Amino acid sequence: MRTLVLNAGFEPLAVVTFRRALLLVLTGKATVLAADEMHPVKGPNNVTPRPTVILLNRYVRMPYRRNIQVSRRGVLRRDAHRCAYCGRSASTIDHVIPRSRGGESSWENLVAACHGCNSRKADKTLAQLGWKLRFAPGIPRGAQWVITELDSPAEAWSPFLRSAA
Repeated sequence: MRTLVLNAGFEPLAVVTFRRALLLVLTGKATVLAADEMHPVKGPNNVTPRPTVILLNRYVRMPYRRNIQVSRRGVLRRDAHRCAYCGRSASTIDHVIPRSRGGESSWENLVAACHGCNSRKADKTLAQLGWKLRFAPGIPRGAQWVITELDSPAEAWSPFLRSAA
């Protein structure tokens, strides 16, 4: 069981185990915003609902991360698993300017692509093919890129993640 931790300003800060979340609540460092009543935590003296979302009582300054590492998973996530050329479901990534022509592996040069478009493009440029990108690729922004566990959020978290999406 995972618990979403929100900063005092209601922005997502981390995802922790329910044990860590329960410890933060019991020590007075956090407040429970949502709990799972179906699977309570049973202690020797009481029964407590299992926290699914907690809010820290004090604001924690998040470290500024200018450079988010480029990864295949990150590119697919940024592009919502949609091909940048045709819009179909994508499972591979492609260099807009091919590596054989000096293209780098950067957020601005990598896009998600379906197998068909990736094969047809090969080591050609977009100008040679007459293709256009559906969007301008760039560095992703926001807390969801720092917290990798937000790839598969729990249903109980959705009201608290609307600002992070």
